[in-house]
Parts: sequence; structure tokens; C-alpha cells
Amino acid sequence: MGSGDAFGSGGRWQTCISVTSGGQHLLVDCGATSLTALRAQQLDPQAIDAIAITHLHGDHFGGLPFLILDGQFRRRTAPLHVIGPVGTGARLTSAMEVLYPGSSQVARRFEVRVSEISPGDVIDAGQMRVRCWPVVHESGAPSLALRIEDGTASFAYSGDTEWTPALPDAAAGAGLFAAEAYTFERPIRYHLDYRTLAAHAAEITATQTVLTHMSPDMLGRPGSAAFPAVHDGQTFEV
Repeated sequence: MGSGDAFGSGGRWQTCISVTSGGQHLLVDCGATSLTALRAQQLDPQAIDAIAITHLHGDHFGGLPFLILDGQFRRRTAPLHVIGPVGTGARLTSAMEVLYPGSSQVARRFEVRVSEISPGDVIDAGQMRVRCWPVVHESGAPSLALRIEDGTASFAYSGDTEWTPALPDAAAGAGLFAAEAYTFERPIRYHLDYRTLAAHAAEITATQTVLTHMSPDMLGRPGSAAFPAVHDGQTFEV
């Protein structure tokens, strides 16, 4: 749904990845532009069963208040399961109160259940499972790489991070691994550049690796990377 960085570089929506399996629908991250991105791509927000969050920055987390309020105003009744790092529940309440005072206390027709996950935990989200690994990215709470599995296939995502040995672990044997490539070769603290990722390519055993969360520097180098860059609305089957 969204493959962009925090600043809409290249006109892309902020991070929002749709994962479906057996009629169940899970989002990985829900950046501030996600509700608009979902509607622009004709995906009903009410069909989302769960949301797994890598970290608590606005371009990965900030769409949650809007999605919850959309459900409230559209009389949603199906529960929504939010899975995120330790601190997610409190940050969600704070974000809702900053954006729409009083909204976190409203009685809704649907339950918003928050499960906070730590490295080594496995959380069930319907028939899908969410696993996580610690990564190197300051966000005022733990930041995670995530892996979504349904017993047959798996998808892994780096989130935002410097290179860490946790990334090959998260990606091991996955059908698809989406990795941040914020810059081409310029190191930026707490972020991953393509050259560093490429230097560790032999350690990544996912069937396919794709690049996401790219700055203008990376977007301005089409065809320069060995891994393909994703775009908004692109689909994969794993």
C-alpha cells in the first residue's frame, strides 16, 4: 500500500504493507498516510483484521488513530488486533488524544486489542503468526524487524534499522524479505543503505529480497541496485 519514507519522497505513501492469507487481512505498519493509501487502492479499511507495527514513529504508526476513528464512524463491529513493541498501547492512547481529544475514551462497537510483543515472542493473529527481532533504530520504544507466517509461507520486513545480525535471522527462508534501503551508500545513523545491505547479501536466505523506504538519493538511482525496488500498489505471491 505504501513504500515511501517519512517525507513522501517520490510521491509515495508512507509505510503500509498488506498481507493476506486464507481470507484474513493483516497490515504491517500503518504510516500516517495509510487510510488514504488504502482507499486510493480500493482496499476497504474495515476488512483489516490486525496490524503489526515495527516501531512507533509516525510514518510507521501514525495512521492507527485515523483507522480506528474510521471504524468508529463507519460502525465497525469486528475486533481490531494491534500488535506492536512494548509501549504501543500507551503511545496509541497519547496519539489519539493529541489528534482528537477524548477519542481514546469513546465506547466503540468494536474492540481494539493491543498485544505488546518482545523479541522471542510469537503472537497469533488469526491463522497468521507474528515473530519479531530487535533492530537498531531509536523511536522512544523498542524497534523491531517482523516476520509474518501462516504455516506455509512467510514474509519478513526489516523495519527501519542500521545493519544488524538480526536481519538475516528474520529473513531466513522467507518467501519475501522487504529491506529498508534509505540511501544508496551514504551512512545515516539508525537507517540502512543499499551498499551495506549488498555487502551482507550472502547472509540473507530469503527467496526474494526487495527494497523499500527509499530517500530521494536512492530513488534517483534506478537500476543501480541488484535487488528490485518496490512501488506503491505492487503485489507479490509467496
